Amino acid sequence: MKKLKLNNEIEIPMIGLGTWLSRPNEVYNIVKEAIKLGYRHIDCATVYGNEDEIGRALKEVFSEGIVTREELFITSKLWNNRHERNDVIPALEKSLNDLNLDYLDLYLMHWPVAIKKEIGFPQGPEDYISLEELPIIETYRGMEEAHKKGLAKSLGVSNFSKKKLSQLIKDATVKPTMNQVELHPYLSQIDLLNFCVENGIALTCYSPLGSSGRPKEMLASNEPLLIEDPIVLELAKKYNKSAAQIILNWSVARGTVVIPKTVTPSRAKENLESSDFELNQEDIKKIDGINKDYRYVNGRFFTPDNGPYTYENIWDEGM
Repeated sequence: MKKLKLNNEIEIPMIGLGTWLSRPNEVYNIVKEAIKLGYRHIDCATVYGNEDEIGRALKEVFSEGIVTREELFITSKLWNNRHERNDVIPALEKSLNDLNLDYLDLYLMHWPVAIKKEIGFPQGPEDYISLEELPIIETYRGMEEAHKKGLAKSLGVSNFSKKKLSQLIKDATVKPTMNQVELHPYLSQIDLLNFCVENGIALTCYSPLGSSGRPKEMLASNEPLLIEDPIVLELAKKYNKSAAQIILNWSVARGTVVIPKTVTPSRAKENLESSDFELNQEDIKKIDGINKDYRYVNGRFFTPDNGPYTYENIWDEGM
């Protein structure tokens, strides 16, 4: 298993198991099976609503001697309704309790979007708190306190633009180690990748295969199917690999961590084996060339009319 060293010298396995949209019972089964297959990195989040099942699976693999806690890298994320500084540690402790863990290896701020404490998922503009009212650094200070208490070995963010990440690096006492973003050949994020490399921040790719299984309300009509791209299929045939393995290999070759979601053991095995070969530089450039700057998870579900957030100010594009 290839690993990437973070800026705090902690190593993270470059292929992990994503758990977003894993239904009840499925996530328990796949976490156990994935660890038996050799996965050592599990990506979780409060809002996924399944950390208790993941915790049951983790407790069992520890008690059965399949793996030790120290051998695993577990990530979770702070949801948007716990951005008040004093709410961060209780939110993290709830995740730890659900996951049956004493600490996280990495804790991320899930979105640069704040919502009111009593709101699970916002429905209208009145559910939001602007970043002027509740700045990112205020939330991050709570995360730094959790780090100081030993509840999270590493800190980071998710869905952060270069602009927001640059400001956080300036303001933070504990430098963020990671930015988890949508990243795949149709959204190659080369500018953000170069910025993160220059500043010692690692990138994790979510929805690395195009996230075609996300909820129907998040699907766009006639969206491009990454897994069926002609260049990807051509290379899959050339290397005698699946399209998914070509895409995941490309991600790791760029120095990024990747967390494909699956609930199928055979697919999990295939994903894990995606780094067992090397794409040549010419073929990596071919994949680089299919970028469309296309977001499958575009954040528009946080942009109601008259709300404080827009597509442009979430991603800092065109501003």
